[in-house]
Amino acid sequence: MVNFTSHEIRDIAVSMLVIAGVFAYVFKNINGGDFVSLIPVTLVAVGFGFVFHELAHKFVAIRYGFYAEYRLWVEGLVLAIITAFLGFVFAAPGAVYIHGQYISPEENGKISIAGPLTNIVMAIIFFVLFQFLAFSPLLALVCSLGFTINSFLAFFNLLPILMLDGAKVLKWNPAVWLITIGIAFVMMAYPYIISYMGLIF
Repeated sequence: MVNFTSHEIRDIAVSMLVIAGVFAYVFKNINGGDFVSLIPVTLVAVGFGFVFHELAHKFVAIRYGFYAEYRLWVEGLVLAIITAFLGFVFAAPGAVYIHGQYISPEENGKISIAGPLTNIVMAIIFFVLFQFLAFSPLLALVCSLGFTINSFLAFFNLLPILMLDGAKVLKWNPAVWLITIGIAFVMMAYPYIISYMGLIF
């Protein structure tokens, strides 16, 4: 049974709004446009990617019988705001805290890979939708950002660095880690590959 406390719901909402806001601010400075009108775009394309990533961890952890709750990380949100003013975003809005008995490497690996896999699935969904919605500049922007950001989130979180998902997945199953990060890398690099091919041909 998946339950959400009022504190957790508040943390999720705040995280999504702050992340959407900082990305809207950065995109406004890069591509122009109105900050307020960009927030719904970044909320769908970026905010959902961050939060669904964390909720995937929560759902899998609960499936294994652990108590899991998303908690906002104030320092991470402040860092996101500061970096946005510098022209880029380093965002760590919060994390899912898991409580319970001993977590085996397999359980920890599967809980950890759930987040990046969610981003990969979301990126694919945005990519497919883009093929049908490219006629609308607004919807095309949402899908394009959704694909790009979710691909990056998947790849970044799969890096085998302590505290990131990749280190736990690699410890559990190196083959699964290699395949998954390979897919995420190709997806992340896809726009650059297409641009390069276009320049050549």
